[in-house]
Amino acid sequence: MMRYLLATAALAFAVPAAADNHELPSAEAFAATHAEAMSGAINHPSRADDRARDQYRHPAETLAFFRVAPDMKVGEYAPGGGWYTRVLGHYLGGEGKLVGLYFDPASGPFNDETQQGIRAGATGFAAKTAESTGLPAANFSAFTLDAVPEGEAGTFDRVVVIRMLHNMMRWNNADSEIKAMRGLLKPGGMLGIVQHRAPAEATAEYADGSKGYLRQDDVVGYIEALGFEFVGSSEVNANPADSADYPEGVWEMPPSLRTKRDDLKDKGESDRMTLLFRKRD
Repeated sequence: MMRYLLATAALAFAVPAAADNHELPSAEAFAATHAEAMSGAINHPSRADDRARDQYRHPAETLAFFRVAPDMKVGEYAPGGGWYTRVLGHYLGGEGKLVGLYFDPASGPFNDETQQGIRAGATGFAAKTAESTGLPAANFSAFTLDAVPEGEAGTFDRVVVIRMLHNMMRWNNADSEIKAMRGLLKPGGMLGIVQHRAPAEATAEYADGSKGYLRQDDVVGYIEALGFEFVGSSEVNANPADSADYPEGVWEMPPSLRTKRDDLKDKGESDRMTLLFRKRD
């Protein structure tokens, strides 16, 4: 997988500090248009325990950069603990639709028990999200990417992949998973990625996903090679205080603090790239 990643990285264009496609409204204009809906989502009482991380994860600014509107059908890849799920659930809770996209259980190094757990997570997503948001379970659905229900292909406006691409690289399933997500998107639909960022000068060995970090140019070239057009990048989730060179990787940074280093406790969360891609015809 990483040999393919590094080979395709040579195809990547230089990544600007921030860029918007001229066919799209600016992220700032988009945010202003949907400010009321986003404020309601961000400030909902069900997010009381989540809100402390907003200063590091910038959900409002990130979703504005991804041009996620409240009436869209949005897939969230690997919903996990539900931090972004709660934001999206309330933001899309009126006219929109949130769908949990669970990875293909047979695509990675998962034993039978783990595979069953992945399928159970998809089955229980709607009920779990309804419980954590207070919204109707009918607002939500989910499926694994090896079992896409009939009629779902080509119906999604956006798919978001939040801090998961490194795992896909480690599990050697990034190709198949990204291609499956591409199949779900409408023509011109967009893929938004937030990912821990390695320095441009980091070695390929360090930035292969095993430490949680990837190089930005590598990611852009890789996603382009899988049938996407690069729309732009944002520095909204950047953190210059993260040197991204830790022996045990990103998990030494907050909130994991695996090695309990005192010098990292107040550094915020990892430095992150925020990238937007459009599905090519």
